[in-house]
Amino acid sequence: MKGLPVPSSTLSTPFTLGSLELPNRLVMAPLTRLRSGRDGVPGELNAEHYAQRASMGLIVTEGTYPDAAGQGFPFQPGIETPEQVEGWRRVAESVHAADGRLFMQVMHAGRVTHPDTNGGHEPVAPSAVAIEGRTHTYQGKADYPVPHALTAEELPAVVESFVRASRNAIEAGLDGVEIHGANGYLLHEFLAPGSNRRADQYGGSPENRARLVVEVVRAVAEAIGAEKVGLRISPEHNIQDAWETDHEDVRATYAALVDGIGDLGIAYLSVLHREPAGEFVQWLRSRFGGAFLANSGFSDVPTTREEGVRLIEEGAADGVVVGRPALANPDLVRRWTEGLSENVPNPLTFYTQGPEGYTDYPLAQV
Repeated sequence: MKGLPVPSSTLSTPFTLGSLELPNRLVMAPLTRLRSGRDGVPGELNAEHYAQRASMGLIVTEGTYPDAAGQGFPFQPGIETPEQVEGWRRVAESVHAADGRLFMQVMHAGRVTHPDTNGGHEPVAPSAVAIEGRTHTYQGKADYPVPHALTAEELPAVVESFVRASRNAIEAGLDGVEIHGANGYLLHEFLAPGSNRRADQYGGSPENRARLVVEVVRAVAEAIGAEKVGLRISPEHNIQDAWETDHEDVRATYAALVDGIGDLGIAYLSVLHREPAGEFVQWLRSRFGGAFLANSGFSDVPTTREEGVRLIEEGAADGVVVGRPALANPDLVRRWTEGLSENVPNPLTFYTQGPEGYTDYPLAQV
């Protein structure tokens, strides 16, 4: 069924993001799909999946680990080995052949992993505090272990892992990288007082907790060019025990973060928050001063077409980051622009292997 079309000036307006000219305002969110085998090498199925969605203004890949210790999930892709780099090269070539644009999300899982998942490596974190709960591993479900608290002397190697991964992504032909500072993974663990119990220069004050993220973004920008770097954050997400419950502390922490990278001119800041048009996020956006991508799609409430239109029309964002609708609708741009009905995503196939629920969602037949 055809509904009211979105005004072309809303979602279909091109805009510049770093060194890229995007044809529309829709950005595909980094969606964990876990279809890259135990070696973390993307294959033809991954290339087909991303190429199908090339009409999105920008595609951000699923979280990709920079080194083996940073792998969070079974069958997650990496960007460490030559084979992984070549796998991503095939993906980038397929997306570009379909006239798309592709950023890689570089993600270190931190303590959100297990040795049975990441090849026997001890999980790492800002502090030796385990997540309550269980995780899926190659051997089945297991309790989250107490992680190793990274020493200050070990942190330069963490920064270098992000730099190396970002260089590998550019070598593979991707257009840029998104540094994952959200969702309770390693960089977010440093930002959040619930997971960062340190008393050194990387803990305690908001400025100290923001320090590692600032160092990572600055180092990656220097290595590959600031115009090819985005940063994703999710303040007040309160996920995976990365608790941020004091709003004034949150404001101070994320102000320190954006102030620490504000002179770089990175491609964008992407913010996941329940109220992306609210006072706090818009204050943070103004403080950042660059291109701003908004994502309101939490686990219980996906972003809708109507909200995407509203965010752009009200000037609350330069682009809208969309997850599950892009997962289930490879032609989402057309559907949202023309007001067409949408495929419904199937959660049972989100984290399985094979094409079902990955490359077999149909195009609109109107």
